[in-house]
Amino acid sequence: MRSSATSHAIGGTSAGIGAATRAPGAGTQEPPRGQRRLRADGATLIELLVALTIVGVLLSSSLPDWGAFLAERGQRDRADALMQTLLQARSEAIKRGARVDVCPAAGNGCANPAAGWEAGWIIVADHARDGAPGAPQAVIAREPAAPAGITIRGNRPVADYVSYTSLGQARRIDGGLQMGTFTVCHRGLSARKVVLASSGRVRIGESTEACP
Repeated sequence: MRSSATSHAIGGTSAGIGAATRAPGAGTQEPPRGQRRLRADGATLIELLVALTIVGVLLSSSLPDWGAFLAERGQRDRADALMQTLLQARSEAIKRGARVDVCPAAGNGCANPAAGWEAGWIIVADHARDGAPGAPQAVIAREPAAPAGITIRGNRPVADYVSYTSLGQARRIDGGLQMGTFTVCHRGLSARKVVLASSGRVRIGESTEACP
């Protein structure tokens, strides 16, 4: 009798333990698979929207700085290109033993009404020493137009052309000394100066002059 009672007691205890073990799971049901996927997709969409918002804020804050960087780079490039052109023209004049001119792009010579220097320029061999338009083969090199927003203005001695003699000196067609300054500008920046000496040498100078 005692043994039977003990067995019932143990069996009852085991059943109780099993019931207790199953109890937590018995009342918990996993959501349908479709609902789980929808919640996961929703979380991913929220994260994507947050990421896009952050990227948008960063771009909007950096665009003005990027625009200023591009403008300054374009201005610097045009000043450097003009200096290199003048150096090349001087070298060509010495090498050829003949006058070489640089002028705003206006056909094949420098006698036509000058366009603005920002429209581009040419180096032309002026064997006749008169600045008259030459044959197409007389053009030594061409420089394309500057990016939009950049202006290049020469003061009176260099407003329409620069001419080098066979000695590499800058001289006007009438024989007068030629020296002057080109101002390369972009709105909102300080001007950059390309300075030509009568010896024919050229340099770039910094300026605190604000561009109009």
